[in-house]
Amino acid sequence: MITLVSNSPTRKKILREHQIAFQQVSIDFDEESITSIVPKTFAYEACKHKLERALQELGSDCAILVADSVVSVSSCMQRKPKTKEEAREMLEKQSGQEIAIITAQILKTSKIEVCDISQTILKLQEFHKVDLKEYLESNLWQGKAGAVMVEGFHSKYIIKQKGLFSTALGLSVEKFLPFFAII
Repeated sequence: MITLVSNSPTRKKILREHQIAFQQVSIDFDEESITSIVPKTFAYEACKHKLERALQELGSDCAILVADSVVSVSSCMQRKPKTKEEAREMLEKQSGQEIAIITAQILKTSKIEVCDISQTILKLQEFHKVDLKEYLESNLWQGKAGAVMVEGFHSKYIIKQKGLFSTALGLSVEKFLPFFAII
């Protein structure tokens, strides 16, 4: 069984859809301690630190899966917005632009350690103001890197996608399926 170290309901759903046996736990880790402003570096460092913290709390006898995602718009990193106004600013920068969703993930067991950093690039149409307002009011943007919800709000605005949809959701599960089989 895999221990998913994440509060993400989307990551939980991805593992369930792929019929991966797992338990979900959360750990206390302050992402504010990471100083990098480079999106790929930030995602990797957050992932690495989450793994280190999970190993301290859970030990090294279990299979641990950690992941972290960030959004990049014009090379500027967007993390999880803390307020509705911050979410609005992020979404306005994304409207009509190309965005990159970067997901770093590490699977560690007593036998293997696999790390992957992937990105999915989305070309977006301009957001309609009414849709944007409704999305912000729904609070569905909370807990989402860059306030991006590719399975919801953003879905009707995607013109072109390059990369895995699962990466955009926050867990590139296809990359780890062969390794789950040997755990």
